[in-house]
Amino acid sequence: MAVTKTIEIDGIPVTFRASAAIPRLYRNQFHRDIYKDLSVLEKSIDKSEKEDGDLDSFSLELFENIAWLMAKHADPVNVAKTPDEWLDQFNTFSIYEVLPQIISLWGLNVEQQVESKKNFIKRIEK
Repeated sequence: MAVTKTIEIDGIPVTFRASAAIPRLYRNQFHRDIYKDLSVLEKSIDKSEKEDGDLDSFSLELFENIAWLMAKHADPVNVAKTPDEWLDQFNTFSIYEVLPQIISLWGLNVEQQVESKKNFIKRIEK
């Protein structure tokens, strides 16, 4: 089951969707592993907050790609075809406000899948 969340970015409500399809869509679109990239991104943000600095350009690009893909997954018709086109609709916004919500959304999706597995195993054991 997919999980959606609407987050306001630069005054524009944007709906993001997380589902089991996201890792495959991400891999097909960017030829990368979303789990590894999210881990790198979380570490980079923690480091950036501790050092009171900015994210490196690689981490920023990871965030942009993940955010665009989840927005495109939620609204394939109206979201731009590329991350660059999608980002062009916004003025400057704080990644530190948006990224934790996207990571949380992905965490909710993973939690639901894990919970389902536990329930499935309990049913099999009976």
